[in-house]
Formats: sequence, structure tokens, C-alpha cells
Amino acid sequence: MSFAAKGVRILLVGDDGVGKTSLILSLVTEEFPEDVPPRAEEITIPADVTPEKVPTHIVDFSNADQTEDELRAELELADVVCVVYACNDEESVARITSYWLPVVFEVCSDHRKPVVLVGNKSDLVETEGAIMNELLGIMDEYPEVETCIECSAYDLKNISELFYYAQKAVLHPTAPLYSHDEQQLTEKCQEGLIRIFKICDLDNDGVLNDLELNEFQKRCFRNSLPTHGLQEVKNIVQRNMDEGVTDVGVTLPGFLFLHTLFIQKGRQETTWTALRRFGYGDNLEIKEDYLVPTLHIAPDSSVELSSTGLDFVMELFYKYDQDEDDALSPEELQNLVSLCPQNPWSQVDFTATCCNDQGWITAEGFVAQWILWSYMDYTWTLTQLAYFGFIHDDLENQLTGLRVTRSKDVDHQKRKTTRSVFLAYVVGPPGVGKTSFLQSFLNKNISDNKEIKQFSKYSINSVQLRKHEVHVILEEIPFELAEEKLLAQKHDTTCYLYDVTDTNSFAKIAELHKKINLDKTPSIFIGTKSDLSTVKQNFEVPPNEYAFKNSPFQLQFFSSLENNIKYKNVYTKIATLANHTGGSYSSETSVMKLALTVGLSITVLAGVGFIAYRYLRKGASNTS
Repeated sequence: MSFAAKGVRILLVGDDGVGKTSLILSLVTEEFPEDVPPRAEEITIPADVTPEKVPTHIVDFSNADQTEDELRAELELADVVCVVYACNDEESVARITSYWLPVVFEVCSDHRKPVVLVGNKSDLVETEGAIMNELLGIMDEYPEVETCIECSAYDLKNISELFYYAQKAVLHPTAPLYSHDEQQLTEKCQEGLIRIFKICDLDNDGVLNDLELNEFQKRCFRNSLPTHGLQEVKNIVQRNMDEGVTDVGVTLPGFLFLHTLFIQKGRQETTWTALRRFGYGDNLEIKEDYLVPTLHIAPDSSVELSSTGLDFVMELFYKYDQDEDDALSPEELQNLVSLCPQNPWSQVDFTATCCNDQGWITAEGFVAQWILWSYMDYTWTLTQLAYFGFIHDDLENQLTGLRVTRSKDVDHQKRKTTRSVFLAYVVGPPGVGKTSFLQSFLNKNISDNKEIKQFSKYSINSVQLRKHEVHVILEEIPFELAEEKLLAQKHDTTCYLYDVTDTNSFAKIAELHKKINLDKTPSIFIGTKSDLSTVKQNFEVPPNEYAFKNSPFQLQFFSSLENNIKYKNVYTKIATLANHTGGSYSSETSVMKLALTVGLSITVLAGVGFIAYRYLRKGASNTS
């Protein structure tokens, strides 16, 4: 449960007589209490009157009124412990390290508990801060001690500040961000800030210019910096480090220095706000619910990149395509994935999408790869969008980068689809050339890539239909799993491939097709290796007749050894079938069948006419 929901629990401990109860009562009544009870009852301060807008529970402990077991129980419940001493009592100061801190650390050994040192009765000492050096030494020795503050319950000095610092020690702890021993940011804090810098560096030039600094400010703090404010930030950095600012803007070292300065000045909430806006939790790991927010999807719906998501992916590509050659080199790709805790692309198989002659992913292929992931595993896409800093219209998560399509059943009822990504299964017995067929979809030839030992089972590319562009995913299905996969009906169309040089090849896919016989999933039949001599198929129906009866398209042919352009039309036909949702097919889909049907009718009628003509001739002859 978050602190915003349950609130922050502050426990005050210390020797009897140091003024713990007086501090609490002075905060509540805004005056020094004349009669002080042994212990104050627990009080709750509503969220709307606290600086952090979080409910705050303040608990008093009394040695005289409570047992050590009760002390330990309260320590376990507390979110922060205020160890109170009297500024005019050296013994109470010594007891901080001899008794109170050891008890706190013993009880809370499994969970780091922030501690605030509180000096009360500052009105009774002549020299303010006389023992502060001793307290700073304690802070250096114990990283759990967030801060120390001197106050006075009698004259109400620093009372509200005391509880604000206690609350801040829980919500914005220093220890995860900054090492007092090393006097620098912790490794995890640096990693988070470097990622934020790279995300905000929109032109990827290694410097945050005024526009980029303002975008960072708006994203994290919901406001803009005026021109003089921006200049003041740069002046502060420049006064402290020469390499922190250039003529263009603030460098990464300068950005890290700024946050170091915030923390050293006690303004660590500034750094925490930035980290949390970019998804980091209290342990400085990106939170799981930030990476994968809840998305509700119907069983027969699919997930696609939204127009906003597509724009973001394209901008991401061009941001890291530094040489503008329309491809990401290994170095550029490494620069891109440096935003992620681990390299999420290390296992990516670029044989599934368009690459240049060097095997580097192109802009078209980059977008297609994201579309493929979104369709197959939308959680991967959500995670990547989070890592790369996606945000839209100041919303808290990346769900606007995706869109969930409506149910396929609704598409069938309305005889129209709003989907733009479709899945086609490619089925055929071993050796028919399924992999070649998939690679040809990408204008690749496997014979030109002999160094690749294994190709992806997927292939995705865009196809231009009459009115719009769609993306088609071809998935190669092992023949022994084909029946199970086809019956699951997760796909939009089936491509049945057979080898025209193998007499038994077509029978295998025809028998499979007869077993499946899916009404809602159209099929297309394709003869591969068509550059070679065709043999008669050992099946009761010729392939062209079987295709005529069981597919909207006539029998198609394909060869991986001939010009790819010659066979491009087959992929358009696949896209047309996948795009079909129950309405009439366009173009060749129905026309080919109509032409063939009309042709047979004319032949039949011609035969009838010839018989009638012969009969009339014979009758006329007999009459004469």
C-alpha cells in the first residue's frame, strides 16, 4: 500500500524529560502546554494540511508509561523515528548512540528505518547549534540518520519543520540517492538520472538545450521555467564546473551536478519527483505497474500501436539514426538500448523484418518490428515504451501508445474491420520452402544470407491494399503442429504451401485442409518451386480445381529463385483475405471465380447449340 493511502507514521522516542510530549502538543495547540501529561495520545494530521498531501500519524513513547516490548512494537510500526534529545542535556545527547540508535537498528534490522535527530529546548542554551558538529558526526557514521534539527516547544521554534522533515525522510529519503561517505550520488541514482537525461535529450546531441530543459521541467513539475530561471540554473552549474554547460545548454555532468546540489541543500524531493515521474520506485528500480499498466483485452481482440504510438516509434528511430542513412547501425542500436536496464533487443531476430544489405534494421523494419511485438505480446511493447520514456498529453502511463481492436465477431457482423494488422499462418510439409516464402515477403533471399543459421518463424511487412495500408504477419507453422494451431483460430487466413515437384505434396495439405474446414478463416493455396518442372499430384482432385472450390483465389505459384516482384501479388492476395471480415471480396477474389464460371457456362451452351444444330440439320435432310 502506498504512503498516500495509509499515511506516514512518525514515532518520537527519547529519554524522559527531553520534551517529546511538549513538541507534539505545541504542534497541535500552537502554544506551549502548561500541564504536560506523561504521554500524548496518537494524533492524525489530515492529508490536506500537510505539505506532501499525505496523512500523518504522530505517536509518542514514554519510558515511564510503557514497557520495552511496547517500544519495540511501536518501532516496527513506525515509518520514521524521531530521536529527541535536550539541547541543554549532554547526557541525552550521548544516549543517542549508546542506547536509542542501537535499539532502533536492532528492531528494524530487516528494513531500513529513517531517523531524524531532534534537539528540543534550544531556548535554554546560549549558543545555538553548539553540539551540531557532534550530531553531524553521527549523521556521517549512520546513513539511516536523514537529518537533525534543533527546535523549542516553549517558543514554538521549528515545530512544524520538525514534522515536515520527518515526513520527508520517509517520502524523500536521502540514503538511496546520495552517499555521505563518498560525497556523491549513489550508482542507482546516477543510472536513473542518466536515463532521464537521455530521454529528455530529444535531438540526442548530449546536451539539454532550453527547450529540452523546459520539457523536463513541465514533465516533472507541471510548470515552465522563465527565461531568467533557465539562465540562473545554467549560471549555478557554470560557477561550479566548467564542463557542466556549453553554448547549447546543460551537459550530462552538469545535470548530475544539479541534482547533487539539490540533495546537499536538503531538497532531495526535487530529485525524487523527477525519478518517480519516470517510473522509479523507492528502491530506484522501475516499478512493475509502471512498466506494464493494466490493459483489458477481449479474447478475440488484438493489440496494435496507436497513431500516437507509431509517431513515438518513428521519432525514436530518427533520434538515434545519427548518420541519417535510414538504418540503425550496431553502434546506434546500442546507443538506443542504453536507456534500458538490460538490453531488451539482445534476443531480437532481425530476419523477421526489413533490413538493409548490411543487416541493419531500417525505419520501415523498425516500425514493423514494434507492430509485431505489440500483436504478439503487448506487455513487451508497454515495457519498452516505458523504458524509452513514452508520454502523451501528460498522462501517467503509456497505454495511449496502444489500441485494442474490437472483437472479430463484431467485425464479421458489421462486415467491416478497423484493424490494420493481420496474422497469416503459413502451413506446408517440410521442404516446401516456407522459410523462403517468409523471407521473400521482405524482399530477401535466403541463398544470399548463407551465414544465417536460423531464420525467424515470423515475417512482417506492410501491404498496400486499394484504400489503405495494412501490416501482415506471416507465421511459419511446423506441419506436425498445424492441425492444433489452425483449430485454435487465432489467425486471420491460412496459406497452404505445396511443392510442385513432389507428387505427394499437395495431398498432405489438402487432407489437412479437409480436417480443419474453417468457415471464418479463408485459405489460399500456393505451389512453390514453380521455376522447376511441375509433376502431377497424387490426389483425387487437381490442385487448381481444389483451390477453385476451397479458396476465394485461384491456385497461386511461387519461386524463391526468380524475381521477387513477379510474386509480389500473392502477398497482396494474402492481405486481402486477412482483411476480409465476412463481406464480399474485392477485385480478383470474386472476379476470377466469376470469369471461370462464365467460361464454363459458355462452353456448355456452345455444346448444347452444336447438338441442336446437328439435330436440326438431320431433321431437315430427312424431310427433303
